[in-house]
Amino acid sequence: MSDAPILFFDSGVGGLSVVAPVRALLPHAPVVYAADSAGFPYGTRSEAEIAARVPALLGRLVERYRPRLAVIACNTASTIALMHVRQALDVPVVGTVPAIKPAALLSRTRVIGVLGTEATVRQPYVDDLAARFASDCLVLRHGSAALVALAEDALAGAPPSRAAVAVELDGLLRQPGGDRIDVIVNACTHFPLLAGELAAAAPPRVRFVDGGAGIARRVSQLTQGQDWRGEPGPARLVVTRLDDRTRAIAAALGPRGFAAPELL
Repeated sequence: MSDAPILFFDSGVGGLSVVAPVRALLPHAPVVYAADSAGFPYGTRSEAEIAARVPALLGRLVERYRPRLAVIACNTASTIALMHVRQALDVPVVGTVPAIKPAALLSRTRVIGVLGTEATVRQPYVDDLAARFASDCLVLRHGSAALVALAEDALAGAPPSRAAVAVELDGLLRQPGGDRIDVIVNACTHFPLLAGELAAAAPPRVRFVDGGAGIARRVSQLTQGQDWRGEPGPARLVVTRLDDRTRAIAAALGPRGFAAPELL
């Protein structure tokens, strides 16, 4: 149906860094953005919790909103639960995985940093990506729950200090070999929301990459030739808990084209 939306799912607001490039390619696409505010943050949860929670929530979301396609706009959820979600749903599902391949293509020093949540950076999926696409590189990893919180706070109107961001980057840069990192993979969709702060805190030689543009191209391919109804109207915002923090973030999303939040 021409009014069937694209469903984006994340634990919080990180998926906005994926929504933006998709909207740039598909400006007429209706959008439903679902944030699991009751489960936030995913990066400190166990694999078992995420593997059970994400497919169940996406099943409810697909049943209610009838999307043409779902995007798991969360690296942690994708690296742990993508296979389970694809098995459970009858719509195409696009995942978000660390952009190690493009990082390896860009790196001249052959030392890459992967900056994600604690849950993401320890996944065998990341081991596999590094072995397949960066076998000639030293791939250093650091999990940061603090950067996720800083990104959420920034959207709610409390931008982080440069020092707070620098402390988290030091988790990569001060590892053995970290002084040779020239590309850092933002392996959490929250982190591109702090692009300016990260660039300011990093050495000048360091470039940051993420998977947003590649996901947008994949969504465009999967919806090629499909009808859109015209002007999509405000994006729908769905949350699993509506507390003061969620209300503050929802208020900040209004000027970005999002409607008032709905409770799942």
